[in-house]
Amino acid sequence: MFERRVTVASKVGLHARPAALLAKTAAAQPVTITIRKDGAEPVEAGSILGLMTLGAEHGDEVVLAAEGDGAEAALDEVAELVGSELD
Repeated sequence: MFERRVTVASKVGLHARPAALLAKTAAAQPVTITIRKDGAEPVEAGSILGLMTLGAEHGDEVVLAAEGDGAEAALDEVAELVGSELD
């Protein structure tokens, strides 16, 4: 299992437009990616509803995880998006 810790850069957190962009990117990956805040259960990063219920706000650190062929590259792509200003 590979993991990446990333700080949410979007000023509105992972809500609405940023969540939709993240879900679309995560769902397009060859592996399933999960995302969680410390102390919380992981949700599927390819699910807009899951991302919205995560409640990740600007400045929160989240952990992305995936396993399998292509997991590292997939995590790099999704981590870059989470760490970008998406507003």
